Amino acid sequence: MKLLTFSTLYPSAVMPSHGIFVETRLRHLIASGQAESRVIAPVPWFPLKGERFGEYGKFAATPARESRHGLDITHPRFVRLPKVGMSSAPYMLAWTFLRAARRLQATGYDFDLIDAHYFYPDGVAAVMVAKALNKPVVITARGTDINLIPQHAFPRKLILRAADQADAMITVCEALKDELVVLGADSAKVTALRNGVDLTLFHPAGRDEARATLGLAAGRFTLASVGHLIERKGHELVIGALAELPDVDLLIAGTGPEEGALRRLAESLGVTSRVRFLGALPQARLRAVYAGVDALVLASSREGWANVLLEAMACGTPVAASNVWGTPEVVASPEAGELMPGRTASGVAEAVRRLRASPRDRAATRRYAERFSWDATTQGQLDLFHRILTARRSPELRHA
Repeated sequence: MKLLTFSTLYPSAVMPSHGIFVETRLRHLIASGQAESRVIAPVPWFPLKGERFGEYGKFAATPARESRHGLDITHPRFVRLPKVGMSSAPYMLAWTFLRAARRLQATGYDFDLIDAHYFYPDGVAAVMVAKALNKPVVITARGTDINLIPQHAFPRKLILRAADQADAMITVCEALKDELVVLGADSAKVTALRNGVDLTLFHPAGRDEARATLGLAAGRFTLASVGHLIERKGHELVIGALAELPDVDLLIAGTGPEEGALRRLAESLGVTSRVRFLGALPQARLRAVYAGVDALVLASSREGWANVLLEAMACGTPVAASNVWGTPEVVASPEAGELMPGRTASGVAEAVRRLRASPRDRAATRRYAERFSWDATTQGQLDLFHRILTARRSPELRHA
């Protein structure tokens, strides 16, 4: 089958970690040999390039076309209007996407189905384009697009309209499926297909080498907190927990607008010497972090299916995680780690103390992660897409 993958969350040469979970799932789907895809991944238009302009400067430097892992990707520009961006974004995206899709068709690639990721604004725009081109569309919900954005009335209205018009929807965990149905989506059209983990890339081998590379002190219990430095990720709670864990060090991997505030917090708590900021790391270097530390901490307030949890576990490293949304579906066994008793600095500290009091066998943690290969998710997508395309060819099957 021929797919057209559409999302503003997709990596590029200048932002290689941006939306990597979308790329990873697609790569495994294509590797099945049963599907091919082209990718349209719009980026917001910005007139100036350069690091001083932050994320917008990086978007400006994104190439118009590129190839990653054998996939052809187009990065058309769309206008994101100030102040009214949330309301106007689906329409701006739809206009940009439709033009790019028609150009792709003109080259001879007439796709069978639109594979859209992130419900708002991407999924809403994809439904508009699918209607214009008379193509089926499947939208994957991934987290804040369902557990946060619908708190705003206008986006919620458009999300529910898109849910009604989409041929099917995918959520990355059961908790998001439940929330999407509570919002008003038809449960019969929603399939939960959790993310997997690359068990070849993320593995436990070379732990001593990883610790040496990271410069971790012998005998020091070390945590890692991985993710964009934004309030939702809760890095400040992990730093705060160090005040209750005097013999524990912390590595923070990621960049973002909260970095200055996090550094100031560490200084105010007197733990600066025990916190190291690593910046943004490619996945290959993240593997060394996962393998080298004693535990990963994820203190997020919202998560669909946090890939970092399984990546750490695949490296044999247990986790301490906040008990939110899809996370209990990931941390569902003692060998996986601990769920925090509360999403506070003290809750982080308590979960870490439990891990230390009852050390996990790293081989058992790895075996737990091995349950989460991409095979089932890939087959689930193929089955869903085939059903949709068969129903399109045979209208009498649409309501079977």
